Amino acid sequence: MTTQSTLPGTYSIGRRQFLRSTAALIALPALESFPILGAATASTGSVKKARNLVSVGAYLGLHQNAFFPKEAGRGYTMPETLKPLDPHRDAFTVFSGMDHRAPNGHGAWSNFLCGNAPKSYSLDQMVADQIGQKSRFPSVQLTAGTGEGSKSMSFTKQGIGLPMVQRPSVFYKELFMSESDKDRMEYMLRSGKSSIDYVLEDALRLQNSVTQRDSDKLDEYFDSLRSVEKRMTQQIASIDDPIPTTDYKLPDSDPITPNLLMEAETLMYDLMALSIETESSRVLSFFIDGLGQVFSFDGEPLKAGYHGLSHHGNDPAMIQDLIKIEQSHMYCLSGFINQLKEKKDPEGKPLLDSTIVLMGTGMGDASRHSNANLPTLVAGGGFDHGSHIAIDRSKDDAPLLGDLYITLMQRLGMEVDSFSNASRNMNQLFS
Repeated sequence: MTTQSTLPGTYSIGRRQFLRSTAALIALPALESFPILGAATASTGSVKKARNLVSVGAYLGLHQNAFFPKEAGRGYTMPETLKPLDPHRDAFTVFSGMDHRAPNGHGAWSNFLCGNAPKSYSLDQMVADQIGQKSRFPSVQLTAGTGEGSKSMSFTKQGIGLPMVQRPSVFYKELFMSESDKDRMEYMLRSGKSSIDYVLEDALRLQNSVTQRDSDKLDEYFDSLRSVEKRMTQQIASIDDPIPTTDYKLPDSDPITPNLLMEAETLMYDLMALSIETESSRVLSFFIDGLGQVFSFDGEPLKAGYHGLSHHGNDPAMIQDLIKIEQSHMYCLSGFINQLKEKKDPEGKPLLDSTIVLMGTGMGDASRHSNANLPTLVAGGGFDHGSHIAIDRSKDDAPLLGDLYITLMQRLGMEVDSFSNASRNMNQLFS
């Protein structure tokens, strides 16, 4: 049921709060001045439940030797690929020796979220079907660095692959733009005008009528929104520009310049953070694709394209270039984790505490197209982090990656005891 707020220019749709004008619809972060139904009972159990799930998958894999720490437990030496995450060491856990015992090959990549049967009911959609309906968007599927062919990371219960949004500007419009006036909103961004300007009077009135902590939270949120809009201006302004000349051939069907993968990745993380802050969605999936894009770091181009480097054949020089790309992914992820630490929920606690971030891949060794021993990382969600949990997959009783997923779903408040070919959980190792 829709209920009117006593504040002019605002209204509540169920649990949601917005500011609106003829050109802008701005979702607000959760505020203590407007209690969320059920928030007071969210932690009635001995363990506070997580509320959000973000799944990030790298299509071209993650080089195992540079991803997995050499030592198990705490106090491990940070591996090369994960060094950008070092400031968040106590906020994430690394897992090795885990997979779904799934088929090999790029065609089976979707085992990442689907288990040992590719293109089956995926983890994120299981979560979305149970808790996603409590938000504006039950689930969101995003991608960056689009390569060849049609791919999906998320699959419905019927095994239907869900399409992914590949332009940050499109995701932004879904989150913040008026359905009746998207053209004006695009003009606004092209002209450098912020959506906040359109609702400034109501925003000021709202800030004057809430608690000081909520007022400070709104300041931070509006600053963050302006920052994202500013960063999007250049990308939106270049939507119709010709694709730059490069030293590799782009696929004719690719509408986005692949060598801008990292820029698109950063924007998607920014927008995902805003989506979680405004409770627009509680279940988000982000597919990091890859093709033949040749990246440059510190002004020096790499020796081959991203896809070529993933098939390194154990060539040390190619591996080092591949690690540079994967480190860049981790820098982007580090920025996202930092935002979730800085953004607060109505109780003043970091959003990271209530958000599970799963980073991994369906490709254990891209050079051999092996889907065994999948590099996996979990951040946030209120877990006891800071360790490398090393599993000996040769043992008959070794937990599967699906057992970890059962633990994640249980932390999200779901009553589940199986996932694909897994039928336990990992609560005794990870809680």
